Amino acid sequence: MTEPALAEQVHYTAASGALSSVWLLIAIPLASAVVLLLAGRRSDRWGHILGCASIGASFVLALWYFFALRGLGHKAVSEHLGSFIQVGGYKVDWGILYDPLSATFALLITGVGFLIHVYAVGYMSDDPGRRRFFGYFNLFAASMLLLVLGNNFLMTFIGWEGVGVASYLLISWYQDRPSAATAGKKAFLMNRVGDAAFLVAMFLMFGYLGSTDFATVFNGVGALPHGVTLAIALCLLGGACGKSGQFPLQAWLPDAMEGPTPVSALIHAATMVTAGVYLIARANPIFDATTIGSTIVVAVGAFTLLLGSIIGCAKDDIKRVLAYSTVSQIGYMFLAVGLGGGAYALGILHLLAHGFFKAGLFLGAGSVMHGMKDQTDMRRFGGLWRYMPVTWVTVGLGFLAIIGIPPLSGFFSKDPIIDAAFARGGWQGWVFGLAALLGAGLTAFYMTRLFVLTFHGKKRWTEDIEHPHESPAVMKVPMILLAIGSVAAGGLLVYGGFTGWLEPVFGTTEVPGHEYNKGLMIGISLVVVLLGVAIAWLLFRRGTAETEQPARTAIVRAARENLYGDVVNETLFELPGKLLTRAAVFIDGKGVDGIVTGLAAIVGGSSSRLRRLQTGFVRSYALTILGGALVVVAALMAVKLG
Repeated sequence: MTEPALAEQVHYTAASGALSSVWLLIAIPLASAVVLLLAGRRSDRWGHILGCASIGASFVLALWYFFALRGLGHKAVSEHLGSFIQVGGYKVDWGILYDPLSATFALLITGVGFLIHVYAVGYMSDDPGRRRFFGYFNLFAASMLLLVLGNNFLMTFIGWEGVGVASYLLISWYQDRPSAATAGKKAFLMNRVGDAAFLVAMFLMFGYLGSTDFATVFNGVGALPHGVTLAIALCLLGGACGKSGQFPLQAWLPDAMEGPTPVSALIHAATMVTAGVYLIARANPIFDATTIGSTIVVAVGAFTLLLGSIIGCAKDDIKRVLAYSTVSQIGYMFLAVGLGGGAYALGILHLLAHGFFKAGLFLGAGSVMHGMKDQTDMRRFGGLWRYMPVTWVTVGLGFLAIIGIPPLSGFFSKDPIIDAAFARGGWQGWVFGLAALLGAGLTAFYMTRLFVLTFHGKKRWTEDIEHPHESPAVMKVPMILLAIGSVAAGGLLVYGGFTGWLEPVFGTTEVPGHEYNKGLMIGISLVVVLLGVAIAWLLFRRGTAETEQPARTAIVRAARENLYGDVVNETLFELPGKLLTRAAVFIDGKGVDGIVTGLAAIVGGSSSRLRRLQTGFVRSYALTILGGALVVVAALMAVKLG
């Protein structure tokens, strides 16, 4: 197979002026987290204000740095902060890389993150641990900023692990709930599987190139044997799948809904789950050097987007529908970055648009829960649009954006990915293009179902719900701003030259291979989406049963069981571990311990029997001596006569 031509040499200039202080983006939320976690209850009254102010300050700085970078001719600057590891010939520095890709992520993390922080002030107002919650939130944001701003893979990995620790603390926030503790552990352990693959990738980089620095690795890819390049690419993909909830490491992401809703919004919209997409996009010279590796990325994305969509159609928990929606939408992003070339920018474009509408949808779900006494079952909602008009409008705009109705964000970000998938050509173009198109229809179906069951139809409330109420202003304002972003972000980014902005990172923004009428493709996509909306509206406009009904088809049963993903994991990974543990316990108990215990029993039993000979009676001893003498005489006679 012919491999693509290698990219030009990567070069970063030294940061100067305003950009020499980019490290403040990380330092400010990190310092706030340290204060909030060490100050204890003394910061209960002002901890949430500090938490919001720190991420807000980082957003202001990110804007300043963004405009400073726009004014530069060479839009990729690096700043050396110090030496981190120096052992023999191996040296790793603390350093910052600020280029269009990291600048874009910094704006998303701090901007959307700030709105979610403000929303959490209202959502967590009754929680006695709110100060600690904001400490974890700031730690999460600082780790994510370190992940996207580091200038080498090791710094990225440190941020990667920081995000993992913070997510564990936040997902298992409600410590009195066993389900939350289990979900936190599940997320932590499944992410470690991906992290192990990421570590192997770094070991290979160091072994063959002597460095994990971005510039050194990217410039040295051309000298690597193809098998090594493919191994590094696949290991990076393994790490990305773990962090972004992609097949086969997707099972932890829906369970992460056990955390408070702002946690779900932060993880799903602006930070953690986008890390895998960032890693593949950042390592684009590696994936461009191996067609097999990039094709596997596309296949993982296409399969996962269908998997998430199918399961999302069968869930009744409003947060889990959104969670599987995230799994599916990240699949679109993987598909795009796997296509390479100009499609890298399409993946990042969809990531940004998704950040707005998915954050808005999660905050809307939190608002519904706030008014419905923390209930999440859509079968017990209905008719809420009259009682929660702001939530209805903001969620409605997010719903229209995610299904790709023009001119909202999803139309500008998702449809070009479907278009690019078909443009790949050959059987791959048909397979991946049809998967992306079918995913669009399924997205329209499950999101319409969510919207209709929640806000329309007759009331199906439980008896303890008397009068659902709208959320306070501190929660509504972030929802309104995110809804505006859901509407306008796609068009603004496309017509504002966003893909050209990323050209210094990806080299090109042109998607090759358009051999058909693009307008026709958009029309077909829109028809599929409207078909999904119409079917869901016809099925659920009058509501649904208040309890789960027997599944009539195998696909519904499978979807309710998460397409047996947990069963597969338990069979392939958990069950062998259990059997191995039981075998080890058996060998230890019956084998090692049995031998030792048996020897001890033999010695103890023999001693006990011998002890009985020591009776203290002279007649017993005389009888023993007589017996011994008879034995000796008998032996002598036997020898004599023999």
